[in-house]
Amino acid sequence: MISDVFVGQKAAPLASCMRLILLAFVLLGMASRTVPAQAQDTSQQAPANPNQQEAPPEAGGPQNDVGPYVVPKKTDAPPPPAPEKPKKIENMPNYAISVDVPVVNLDVLVTSKDGQTVPGLTQENFKIIEDGAPQKIASFNQTQAPITAVLLIEFAAARAFSGSQAYHYMYDALNASYAFARTLKKDDWVAVESYDLKPTILVDFTQDKQAIVGALNGLRVPGFSERNLFDALFDTIDRIDRVEGRKYIILISSGADTFSRLTLDDILKKVKSTKDVTIYPVSIGWTYREMVDASSRGGGGMRDVTWAQNDNQMSTFARLTGGRAYFPRFEGELPEIFNQIGADIRNQYTISYHPTNSKLDGTYRKLKVELQAPDGGPLKVHDQKGKEVKYVVYAREGYTAKHTVE
Repeated sequence: MISDVFVGQKAAPLASCMRLILLAFVLLGMASRTVPAQAQDTSQQAPANPNQQEAPPEAGGPQNDVGPYVVPKKTDAPPPPAPEKPKKIENMPNYAISVDVPVVNLDVLVTSKDGQTVPGLTQENFKIIEDGAPQKIASFNQTQAPITAVLLIEFAAARAFSGSQAYHYMYDALNASYAFARTLKKDDWVAVESYDLKPTILVDFTQDKQAIVGALNGLRVPGFSERNLFDALFDTIDRIDRVEGRKYIILISSGADTFSRLTLDDILKKVKSTKDVTIYPVSIGWTYREMVDASSRGGGGMRDVTWAQNDNQMSTFARLTGGRAYFPRFEGELPEIFNQIGADIRNQYTISYHPTNSKLDGTYRKLKVELQAPDGGPLKVHDQKGKEVKYVVYAREGYTAKHTVE
């Protein structure tokens, strides 16, 4: 159209052309303004989504067709400061402090002069003295608990006689062992060991009474006359020291030692260093002694000294560990002796305390146990008839403290 105008009107004036161009620009401007308005109207007329929800002001997460994710809006507060570490002192190494508080466990037996146990005592009736210093009792108990014991039997031949006379000694050992086995209860743990030149384990710890009797029945005529008591006792103590709890050694022996590698001082040192072990020696061989004395024709002085030394060794083992030593002359005494040993073991008072001397220096500490009345004076014990009864307190004479090398 615009070309036709220019062709048909060649002589048209320049002013007319300029008016036409200006009109075209005005029309184009009006058209560009009407398009956004129509688009805006269309968006305003679109239907709203009925499932859409407004996000609550405390939610800060994105929205979906159902609603906003419930994500708490993060605050701009700074995080709490980290705890301050202790300042390390220059040239000082790191270290930790540990405290080893020693404890002493003590079994105490109280009997009348005739050997009857004294029951019914309380913690306040006992006074523990260590190296002259009174100790505060931490725990106290008396229970009839099962026993854990080793029956250690000397089983060696006698050298002075032959034939049936030589075996009186051996029969004493067997009779004493059978008498002990008959006192056992079903919950007791017992091991049986014999010794002559060397110790031999006949049966390990068992609750089977028949197994114990069977081990005793299996003993045969000894092949050696040596009685290495010190070596056998050392070996037994060393073995049961690894067993937890209270242990007892029922030592059926003449107390003689003929060929041990260890000396008396060695075994006494070992006995003193034991913990939770009590020794009850029962002497044998009295028939053999009487036969030797009868045949010596007045020359048995040296033998008397030797046997007295043997008896003293047996008494020392008992005294150091809180046991009692027995020296029966007749077979008929054995049942009563072993019933008494069983009553002693099952009716002891168990006491523990933390020593005031807490040094772990390996020293030997002397102990003394006394009975006291509520007012602090000596305790008086009366029998059922109200008569005052003299009593004896059995407890180990001391213990060896642990030794820590610094």
